[in-house]
Amino acid sequence: MTDSVAFEAAPSEDIEEEAPPEELLARRVPTISTEDVPLCPVCQASTYRAFARGFDYELLTCANSWRFVGCETCEHVWLNPRPAISALPLIYPPTYYAYDYEKKINPIAVRGKELLDKFKVDGILRHLLAPARRYLDIGCGSGRFLKVMETKGLSRENLYGLELDKACADRLSAQGYKVSSSRVEQSQDIPSEQLDLITMFHVIEHVDDPAAVVRKVTEWLAPGGVFAVETPNRDSYDARRFKNGLWGGYHIPRHWHIFTPGSLTRLLESAGLEVISTKYQPGHSFWMYSVHHTLRYGKPPRPRLAGWFDPFQGFLPFLILFTCWDKLRAIFGYRTSAMLMLARKPIR
Repeated sequence: MTDSVAFEAAPSEDIEEEAPPEELLARRVPTISTEDVPLCPVCQASTYRAFARGFDYELLTCANSWRFVGCETCEHVWLNPRPAISALPLIYPPTYYAYDYEKKINPIAVRGKELLDKFKVDGILRHLLAPARRYLDIGCGSGRFLKVMETKGLSRENLYGLELDKACADRLSAQGYKVSSSRVEQSQDIPSEQLDLITMFHVIEHVDDPAAVVRKVTEWLAPGGVFAVETPNRDSYDARRFKNGLWGGYHIPRHWHIFTPGSLTRLLESAGLEVISTKYQPGHSFWMYSVHHTLRYGKPPRPRLAGWFDPFQGFLPFLILFTCWDKLRAIFGYRTSAMLMLARKPIR
């Protein structure tokens, strides 16, 4: 890709393209098709600067060098160019962690995650004006949040889910949950203005048009309903420390958008929602992948040591340590590498 006329970075701001990691070269993975994103997906501005570069350090699915750019108007950062839609099955292989999360990590970590999920949901529910009657989880995966909400008294016929992986969606649908395999923008299965709570945990950074997604969510929410969206937070210490491409929150090339609290607020308010709370969440996997990538692809590379920091196959005490570290920092008011923002649809 050649830089568009809108690319107005000073020479000192540009980031040189590096050679692919040797492991990518050894695997002879393909260079996939891409598409340009010339306008900021949040504010539609046309001027941006180079922000970071990197490769698919985690799954090694493609040999492309990827570039994040930052909007000169609203601070939003997005992948430009990004993978073409036709390449999605390659960068999201059947073994992708979100499709069978519980099987990929230590059972102790699964139990800890279940407790954190429960606390997170309890915190969200406290912001509802009345008990939830209908709930939707976008990107519901194996259905763990649907099951949490079921323990709160909701029947399966009032528990909705959207999940692109058809096998996951079909399994949950067979169990009685109202789950379909569809993109938000194309879904015809969700009732308008009837949902009291919609959650989107680490999904909005993957979509091609986040503004269109939030507008659709707003349409589905009942007046007074709450949208809870969790996503990586670029305004955090680890995001700044590993900015140039190795930060785990980039999840190259599957994360197409990297928000700050300011840019996410702007996105939600542009759809008519009122932001009511911002909470900072543990980002243990971002920390671990940042260290992992630095060790595995640094000079000299230390792949054996890097393996200890793999969030799924690494040293469990490290995962616990980074989780506790971020929980403690959030208690004292620090912005961690994941943020959970709650927004309410106004009552007319």
